Amino acid sequence: MNILFIILGVVSTIVLLLLLTAALIKKEFLLEKNITINKPKRDVFNYLKLIRNQEYYSVWVMKDPNVKLVYTGIDGSVGFKSSWESNDRNVGIGEQEIIKIEDDKSIEVEIRFKKPFEGTNWARTTVSELGDSQTKITNTFFGKNKFPINLMNLMMDKMIGKDLQQNLLNMKTILEK
Repeated sequence: MNILFIILGVVSTIVLLLLLTAALIKKEFLLEKNITINKPKRDVFNYLKLIRNQEYYSVWVMKDPNVKLVYTGIDGSVGFKSSWESNDRNVGIGEQEIIKIEDDKSIEVEIRFKKPFEGTNWARTTVSELGDSQTKITNTFFGKNKFPINLMNLMMDKMIGKDLQQNLLNMKTILEK
């Protein structure tokens, strides 16, 4: 019986520490990754503003060759939606919608996840000219997690950051061919 109380005490202490940590952590998160592409800014922006092009560079789309993609609206314009459905837990079910475009500058999408978890986040991709044939792409992913799920914010870069950077590397490879 003493062992049961010890185990219960240890588990309770761990849970209490996790909840206390979550209470001290910001609910908002922000990840930012960037890359330089050796192409003119206009060419880069015209490619990345088309959500359908994600089929060629997004690691999440490529994780499931059987992912069902549905597009609604005019690609590269506000209101365009891309929905996905996959049996792969790493891909899940959700949609993204272009909510803002500043021509030759930035595109912002709202990402609504439905499975394996529900949530809404945002991504902004900005391009800036470094020279006649060099463009810097900055990809920012941000959102908010409720208590105690905000504990995940501590691991957000490890969970999503490498995929964001890989997307940029894939896009660089495609655009610099």
